[in-house]
Parts: sequence; structure tokens; C-alpha cells
Amino acid sequence: MELGGRRVCVTGLGVSGPPVARALLERGARVTVVEGRDDEANRQRARKLRELGAAVELGEVGLPEGTELVVTSPGWRPDAPVLVAAADAGIEVIGDVELAWRLRPADQVWLAVTGTNGKTTTVRMLEAMLRADGRRALAVGNVGTPVIDAALADGPDRHDVLAVELSSFQLHWSATLRPHAAAIVNIAPDHLDWHGGMEPYAAAKAKIYGAGTVRVVNTADPLIRGLAETHGDPAAPLVGFGLGVPRAGELGVVEDLLVDRAFVPDPRTGAVELASLADVTPAAPHNVANALAAAALARSVGVAPDAVRTGLRDFRPEPHRIAHVATVDGVDYVNDSKATNAHAAAASLAAYPSVVWVAGGLLKGADVSDLVAAASDRLRGAVLLGEDRQRLREALEKHAPHVPVVDVARTDGGAMAEIVAAAARLARRGDTVLLAPAAASMDMFTNYAERGDAFAREVRALLD
Repeated sequence: MELGGRRVCVTGLGVSGPPVARALLERGARVTVVEGRDDEANRQRARKLRELGAAVELGEVGLPEGTELVVTSPGWRPDAPVLVAAADAGIEVIGDVELAWRLRPADQVWLAVTGTNGKTTTVRMLEAMLRADGRRALAVGNVGTPVIDAALADGPDRHDVLAVELSSFQLHWSATLRPHAAAIVNIAPDHLDWHGGMEPYAAAKAKIYGAGTVRVVNTADPLIRGLAETHGDPAAPLVGFGLGVPRAGELGVVEDLLVDRAFVPDPRTGAVELASLADVTPAAPHNVANALAAAALARSVGVAPDAVRTGLRDFRPEPHRIAHVATVDGVDYVNDSKATNAHAAAASLAAYPSVVWVAGGLLKGADVSDLVAAASDRLRGAVLLGEDRQRLREALEKHAPHVPVVDVARTDGGAMAEIVAAAARLARRGDTVLLAPAAASMDMFTNYAERGDAFAREVRALLD
């Protein structure tokens, strides 16, 4: 990709914007960064980029005159005026991932993961498997290192394999992406306001299956298989993963073993043991599915079975993802604050037989009726918080009228102490008090991490 002297507009000064601008400047592009928010943090970022030779415009943003290419931050909506202006002028708009793909070393292997939930866990598991097999690998994307930095790193920092977490936003702005293998771990309604509906959201996810990409699909979801068949390369292998006994060409579970019947000499008659359920932490059903997806991607590049097992044993879950906090008076307290939508909460609830559910926040227009109906037999009680708690109460009254509900109206700093105390009163020995809010946190907290930290802090206070 020739960039010398080319006029490139970069939108946004968030996580991806500055590294994209630096990469373009290093390759001789004439870079202008536009950012709508004129605040102190962005002024500091702007100063650093100007020192490197970029032009930066803050506040009212338009398409810079003479622009030949736009590289947009993934969160910018397609209807943003600067992007509409570029499209109307016939100027190509790509995202940070697409730029990284075009500039990467030709021999660098990408293994990609997308889905509504579980992406980060899956790429972290994949990274651990690859490293256990002796590969120079790194998990990138929405998990720390910006993909552009990882793709272009040189010398001792160079990585031969990238485990790339991709959001629907990043995929929307990709055009030529062709990972060696890619997995859609699940799909549920999310970001529909950004994409304009479920169909375009799913179509964006399907862009992960490029020409020649090994298509790894969740056998529990016919939609994903359909996307792989209609949007992927029909000549590329189609590999399934799921929690049942695997058929030829699939990875699955046999009794307590994770088994591969895809990447073996004869899938019709052969199989290989990869790990046991005891090697997966935690061994909740959705997490076992994540492990199988990661294993399929790892096996697609020849990772040995023993390395899959070692990687799973070495893997440590990210904070606030179905994390055990403490056991108090025979009750387990689990922090899954990352369950910010109904699909994630459903997976979390399905992992425990008897639950006092801590839920609520900003539902973002989501319907929680199916979630409550599916979990009703598991619920010992519910403690509701946040702006949209009434909608959860209505769903509980309709689909789980037997479940006692405590409604916490407080939104101040002491609210979580009241929430945890109420949950402790409802719980009995053998129960799990589960923070799986099914909602965003910004009505009461800075983010889901602050919410999870507050929950864990109050739970530990019960031990004092």
C-alpha cells in the first residue's frame, strides 16, 4: 500500500486514532486528524501528533480538502458527516484493522474472532495455546495492544501470529481482510442502532470470513453457519464447534473431554483428545464453547494437542468475567459485571443451578423477557438496580412470579452495599449470588469494571 505523499484523514483521537496516525506518518502520508471533542485529553493527544507532523482539527470537523483516503476509528457511525462527505466524493473509507491488514508483513498469520460476547476470552485462550506451542503470538484488537501497532512491530517485538479480536464496527470498515482462520462465537442483538438492524449487524460479523479463510462456526447457532455459507468462501474448510459429541469436521465434548474431529488425518474415523473440562476455567458451558473455538483456530495452524491443554491451564480469565469473589456462609459470590447485555447474562445464569441475581442498569432498549423466562427455574431471588430496573421487575413478575425481588432505588456511592446486603439476605447455603446485570453501567458507574469492583469490595466486607 503506497502512502508516500498521500493525503489521509484520520477520524478520532480515541484508542485507535493516534497509533493509526503515527503509522501513516512513518510511511510518508500527509495526515490530518479530525476529532469532534475539544477537551483537555484530546488537546494533549493533538499536541503530540502535531509534533510528529500531523495536522489536527478539534471541534467542528469536516472532510479536509484534498483528502484521498479516510481511516476511521471503529466507533464512528457511517452517518457521521465527514464519512458521508467522503462516500459522496468517492473517497475510500477504511478502518484501523483494514489498514493494519494492508500494511502487515506478508508472512504474518492472523487468526480472528468476533461475536456478541466471549471475544476477549477466546482470543486470550488462543494466545495462550499458541504460546504454549512455541509461537511468537499476541492477542490484539480490543484487548490491549492496538492491532496496527502489533501488526507493524519489528525486531524482537515482531509477532508471527496475531489472535485478533474484532468488533462489528471494525469489520464494517474492512474490505480485503482475509485471516487464515476465523470464528464467530455467537450472535445476539447488539449495537443495532449503529448498524441499522439485526441483518446488517450480522452481515458485518460475517465479513470476518474472507477469501480462503477457514470458517469456524458455533454449531448451536444456525444463523452463524448460514453466514459462513453465504458470506464465506465456499472452497474454504467449514469447521464446527459445540458442546455435544462432535461429528466429522467438528470439535466438541465427549463425556468430560474436549475432542477434535476436524484437524486429524481422517475426520470420519479419527479423533484426538485436546483437554478435559477440568482444564477450562471456569468450566461454565459458554466458556467451554469459547475454549473449543480457540482450539479450532489453534489447530488450524497446527498447534499440538498438548499445547491446547497447556494453554487452557495457563489461561487466566480477564477481570469481571464470571469471576468467583468469595464464599460466605456457604454462598458463592460471582462477579460477571462484563455481562452488559441479555445474551451474556443468559450464558452466565445458565452456569449455576440456584441464583440470587443482581441485575439492572441501562438496557439500551433490549427486551429481557426471553432472558427471564429461560432463567426462571434457576432464580432464588433477584436484586435490581439502576435506571431500567422497572423493566426487569415487570419481566420477573410476568415470567418468574415466584421469585422474591428487592428493588434498590439508590444510585449513590453506598448503593452497592445495600445491593449486596439484600442479596445476602435472599441467599441460602448452596446458592450463587451472581452479578450479571444484562445492562450497561453508565447510569451509576464509570464503566462495568467500576461496577464489578464495587460489588467485589462489598462482598469481601461480608467476611470482616
